[in-house]
Amino acid sequence: MTRQTRIDTLNRQRRAGVLLHPTSLPESPGNGDLGHQAYRFIEFLHACGFKVWQMLPLGPTHNDKSPYQCLSAHAGNPLLISLDWLEDKGWLDRKEIAAAETDDSHRLNCLRQAAENFYQLNDELWSQKITEFSQQHISWLDDYALFMALKNHHHNQPWYEWPTAVRHREKQALDRARQQFQLTIKQTVFEQFVFFSQWHELRNYARKHEVELFGDMPIFVATDSADVWAQRENFLMNEDGDMDFVAGVPPDAFSETGQRWGNPLYDWEYMQSTGFSWWKQRFNTQLELFDMIRIDHFRGLQACWQIPAEDETAINGSWVEVPGRELLQALFETFHRLPLIAEDLGLITDEVIELKESFNLPGMKVLQFAFDGNNNNPHLPHRHELNALIYTGTHDNDTTLGWFNDKSNYNKAYFEDYTGQKIESAEQAVWIMMRLAMASVSFLTVLPMQDLLMLDSSARMNSPGTISNNWRWRLDSSVMKPELIKELSRLIKLYQR
Repeated sequence: MTRQTRIDTLNRQRRAGVLLHPTSLPESPGNGDLGHQAYRFIEFLHACGFKVWQMLPLGPTHNDKSPYQCLSAHAGNPLLISLDWLEDKGWLDRKEIAAAETDDSHRLNCLRQAAENFYQLNDELWSQKITEFSQQHISWLDDYALFMALKNHHHNQPWYEWPTAVRHREKQALDRARQQFQLTIKQTVFEQFVFFSQWHELRNYARKHEVELFGDMPIFVATDSADVWAQRENFLMNEDGDMDFVAGVPPDAFSETGQRWGNPLYDWEYMQSTGFSWWKQRFNTQLELFDMIRIDHFRGLQACWQIPAEDETAINGSWVEVPGRELLQALFETFHRLPLIAEDLGLITDEVIELKESFNLPGMKVLQFAFDGNNNNPHLPHRHELNALIYTGTHDNDTTLGWFNDKSNYNKAYFEDYTGQKIESAEQAVWIMMRLAMASVSFLTVLPMQDLLMLDSSARMNSPGTISNNWRWRLDSSVMKPELIKELSRLIKLYQR
């Protein structure tokens, strides 16, 4: 493979994008979804001149709502399904659905009614479509649907607490479960069919408006997931789910004790012996969804932070090298187009940089990390390079307004000296940061929606190392006014994005 081939897999046209997870879209019960407001957001991006919509992973979440610990590496989150779309198809009458205790349960009740109506109607065209979808995604859908049925039957317990027969995937037990829970399995298949159908319609609409969809792929998968339950041989654990080591990251700026994620580590030796088939299936799904894919924690493709499973913190972990080069080589040889971005934040070694550059992958720079007073800080604008993505902040950062209001985050005197401006207000600081990001030589600048709206820390999406009050921010559509579009459009034109 030539270096030029890799370059051609990613559009490096100078442009700008916005970071907003679909759950943050407005005017839906519980969370945003793939309905009308998703289309209005694409129109907003197009009107401003933004060319990219970046979002977080789309998978079905556990109760903590974290999109980085999903129940499947392939499935879409059913809570993102547009109920309006189901009504338009004649499969749902929401007036028949009684008010529920929570928005999530109301959505799920609506999905159950829609599935029942769908199967009762038995429309020939739609029946053919769902059959074709099931066959196309058979590599993961059957296991996922059975996993969710068993999880529902066992009161949402993780698979490693299920009875031995289904925990160990004994054939007779699984056959009985498929028969016993066939209605629940059909429900899950319907939900995934609808999710992917809605997503493809949205993606086509984005293409018509010259907007690329930019996804995020966590390097690890959740222990309690269909992927681990169904294909345990890919992970360093026994058949009961017991692990000697788990994944995380060492102490850093976010946490003095590091982050103990608890994800299972991969059995790289086994994966390599299969030609990395598990990864190829995973990327095949991601490429069906997105025009670009960020590999979260790219550093883990060079070495993983291996933490003793019994430890409560990540302090006593150690780096263990993995065959990331062989994996990437196999992926690039398999897929005609592989538009990858490396999330290379945090402690990055020469080996990680060499791995990233050998495949010509863009990395990331975050302006909130730049102004510590060190003129060699790689996040400073004068240290940026063309082959990188520039952010004011990411989903793991505070909003830029919140960042500026906490003077412990940066050296204010240096910030003012570097920008050549006396900062009179936090709003002024946000505009300066957005201008710096837009003016960068980087081919792609991505701004969080919260920064475009000058929102404070109450709009923060996630605080790393915490498990409550994350992933819940919602956008108010009334703030996307013509004057905002006009000003953002002017910036995009000014900096030729």
